[in-house]
Amino acid sequence: MARIAVGFAFGAIKKIQFDPCCPWKDAVVADTKDIPGENCVATIEADQPLLAPGRVMHPMEPILLVAHPDRNKVWQAARHVQITYEERDPVLTIEESLARKQLLRGTDNVFKEYLIERGSVKDGFLEAAHIVEGEYRTPPQEHAYIEPNGMAAWVEENGAIVVAGSMQCPYYVQKALKRIFPGRNIRVIQAVTGGAFGGKEDYPSMLAGHVALLALKSRKPVKMLYDRSEDMAATTKRHPSIVRHRTGLTKDGRLTAQDIDIVFDGGAYITLSPVVLSRGTLHATGPYACPNVRVRSRAVATNTPPNGAFRGFGAPQTLFAVEAHWEKIAQETGLDPLKLRRRNLVKEGSVMATGQVLKESVSASEALERCVARASYEAARLSHASVNRKPGPVWKGMGLALVHHGPGFTGSGEVMLASRAAVALNRDGMVSVLAATTEMGQGEATVLTQIVAETLGLDMSLVRVETPDTAKVPNSGPTVASRTTMIIGNILMKASLKLKDKVAKELGAFPTTAKGLKAAGRKLCAKGPLHFEEEYQKPPEIVWNEAAYKGDAYGVYGYEAIIVDLSVDRLTYEVKVDRVFTSTDVGRAIHPDLVRGQIAGGTVQGLGWALTENAVFSRGSMANSQFTNYVIPTFADAPAMDLDIIENPYPRGPYGAKGIGELPHNAPAPAVVAAVRQATGLLITELPVLPEKICHGMLMKKGRTS
Repeated sequence: MARIAVGFAFGAIKKIQFDPCCPWKDAVVADTKDIPGENCVATIEADQPLLAPGRVMHPMEPILLVAHPDRNKVWQAARHVQITYEERDPVLTIEESLARKQLLRGTDNVFKEYLIERGSVKDGFLEAAHIVEGEYRTPPQEHAYIEPNGMAAWVEENGAIVVAGSMQCPYYVQKALKRIFPGRNIRVIQAVTGGAFGGKEDYPSMLAGHVALLALKSRKPVKMLYDRSEDMAATTKRHPSIVRHRTGLTKDGRLTAQDIDIVFDGGAYITLSPVVLSRGTLHATGPYACPNVRVRSRAVATNTPPNGAFRGFGAPQTLFAVEAHWEKIAQETGLDPLKLRRRNLVKEGSVMATGQVLKESVSASEALERCVARASYEAARLSHASVNRKPGPVWKGMGLALVHHGPGFTGSGEVMLASRAAVALNRDGMVSVLAATTEMGQGEATVLTQIVAETLGLDMSLVRVETPDTAKVPNSGPTVASRTTMIIGNILMKASLKLKDKVAKELGAFPTTAKGLKAAGRKLCAKGPLHFEEEYQKPPEIVWNEAAYKGDAYGVYGYEAIIVDLSVDRLTYEVKVDRVFTSTDVGRAIHPDLVRGQIAGGTVQGLGWALTENAVFSRGSMANSQFTNYVIPTFADAPAMDLDIIENPYPRGPYGAKGIGELPHNAPAPAVVAAVRQATGLLITELPVLPEKICHGMLMKKGRTS
């Protein structure tokens, strides 16, 4: 199957012609007229079409679908379609979108905006001895999961449409397909998925709609597999951002005011921009206490492929800005960046910008101090300063960052999802875990097995996790937002306790051996599995006002401090990360090795965003959509890592666990910028920190511009 897409950023389709020399009788072609329901791929809003309805909004917009029994011939057939366009002037940057050079939607180009206010920033600036301003920019980032997007579909004899493929959220796909194929029974099955990082949250719904449409028209199974270049060019990226800070501080460096302005590039359609922008907005102040705060944020439209969720979704962009801004503050005031953080970090009783009072499991100080001690930070910085004053092949730098992350959906999001999960005792004596959360290499299947086995007092070999299949498992919500262990694990623990109580009442005790479970299964499951399902229940002390955007944005936060030790080559300006130290609060490490894997993986992914991953766009298209020139870190690039796990249990997480998947990505980039600043004296405020930028900065310092 081939997808025929437009080749320019913005315009209208005038005519579609099919070359009569092509043997079209063997092919199946689908267009907008073949869509039985709505021509949309619904996520938060239904603004993105399944196939372009006459107007194209970005260069990878799909227009037609072609299927053929022969894979080679399907590509040949696609080349025999001629499409005539009327090209229009596109909007390609945040600046152009804000200037309303060309309206892409409604009366402006804004998808979503938020405002958070606490206290009076005007009064805060009047109290300030120092006022420091800065602007920080972050680029798109490619997810670089193992296998590209792929999906297969077929129509059952009863008319049901079945879709299987690489994805994060089976029920998201099912929801989208129900609008495209109204009245149809839709079944969605997750195939083995080698990583996703947010990139397979919403985009698989697009592929699912395409293969299902062709399967319905052809009455044959259809599969669609992107090659790597197409996947990189067409799929979502991390939102590019521009974040501006204006910060007031007392003479000794205590915060009096934070005024923050955020703009994210949403691309051509809204997709997940509202939730990405929301999280970025809520994390924009960093893990610091400030009495007077204003955070204004917008996500705007451009004629580029839509951007979406990516590990941390929104928080890495705004946390980069606030942490890099501490370096700007230190540079302008002469205050020490470590002492600045110590003076302002949150603790129990601190109040966040939304008015949320931090009541428990607040580990910002512990993370910072443990990381500083393990890295011998202050002594190493003095040693590096001595090295940099002497001739030599490299400059040395050590940089620090402190970040937080709220696991789970924001505010009332978990209530809205009403996630469900279940456990069941089967006739064969095995206990099944029934949840729509997906294994993508992060260890979800292992951790949920552990939680259920521990609750029931069983060996893990007696528990099996069912394949995420909408015909077999309840809707547990999406596998995103560092929510699986904390939210779904807690639901499963409650369901397991009910199963345990029921069996114990029937048999006198819950059996904990394979033999005992088989006997229990034969006695209690003659008419089917003994099944217990639970739904998420909001803790009563968590209060959120969605309209005012006030209250408890997250039930709890995780905290991480990171120190990056690096060298900058004095001849080539290449940056080499020598060592990384992290101290990370995870609540409780259910599986310590998997936790370390998440921290190490997120750290290396964050270092790639900071140093090498440079997405180049030309007329709205990704010009370097291959791993030969979009450079991600490899195993050989990974530095030595000292990973310190802090366990500060959260009572409403299973066995005290918080989420961990996204927190490690938030910290590396600003720590790199801080380390490069010590090494070279340059504060680079736009990622990635390429050798060319360091070279240019050093030339400017010397008074040369070329």
